[in-house]
Amino acid sequence: MSRVLKVSRCGYYKWRKQPISHRKAENLKILENIRIIREKQPKKQSYGSPRLRWELNMLGIKCHKNRVARIMRANGIRARIKRKFVVTTNSQHKNPIAPNLLRQKFDVLRPDVAYVSDITYIPTAEGWLYLAVILDLFSRKVIGWAVDKELNTGLIIKALNNARIARKRTRDVLLHSDRGSQYASFEYRDMTERYGYVQSMSGAGNCYDNAVVESFFNTLKTEWVFWHRYKTRAEATSSIFDYIETFYNRERRHSKLGYLSPVEYEKRYTKLVA
Repeated sequence: MSRVLKVSRCGYYKWRKQPISHRKAENLKILENIRIIREKQPKKQSYGSPRLRWELNMLGIKCHKNRVARIMRANGIRARIKRKFVVTTNSQHKNPIAPNLLRQKFDVLRPDVAYVSDITYIPTAEGWLYLAVILDLFSRKVIGWAVDKELNTGLIIKALNNARIARKRTRDVLLHSDRGSQYASFEYRDMTERYGYVQSMSGAGNCYDNAVVESFFNTLKTEWVFWHRYKTRAEATSSIFDYIETFYNRERRHSKLGYLSPVEYEKRYTKLVA
């Protein structure tokens, strides 16, 4: 080896016996803890360097996200990448369309000002499982959701009922969705009017008007659904419950929220206004 490196044998063995540098020791500690985080909490295998940096900081390991990125890259560690998925919206109907009152104003200053809603599908061996969700724009928290084997109005009414029970306030809350036939149906419009929600719908053909909930679906599928092969709808329902209720709402660090989870973000707000 000393001949290959073109150094003296004495110099080679002296180099071998040198203690590991402080910087390298820190990098090894960071790498070890990255692997522990990803192995013990599989849902966090989707985390890139910014979120992993916050996880490390919580463990008392202070480092910059660029350093975490370099260590990950050098050791072949990657976050799960996003994939495209099919939109379920059917806006070719003659039901009344609500005006676009949200107008892509996704930043709100307090809870229960504006909600966004949409529907997606989950593949299982039994067939599609349709998922409807409602998010509070303030915290990006999923405040209501429901699943069904049929894509129908009952699905979104169940999701809205769950959100109403969870949040209690309904009067004058902006409730935004796309122009899908379910959201424009008489049953759904009747329910929103009865409880005092203010209905809003995206502009024609504008996917950005409902970008927040579309982003949630992309995250759900990238981090969780695409890594499972569900045999039954019941299995998929249990898995979605696990992701939304135990991870996304309570643990997942959201870049828009200063890397707090939705529940932590709302708790911080409650303390500030108390």
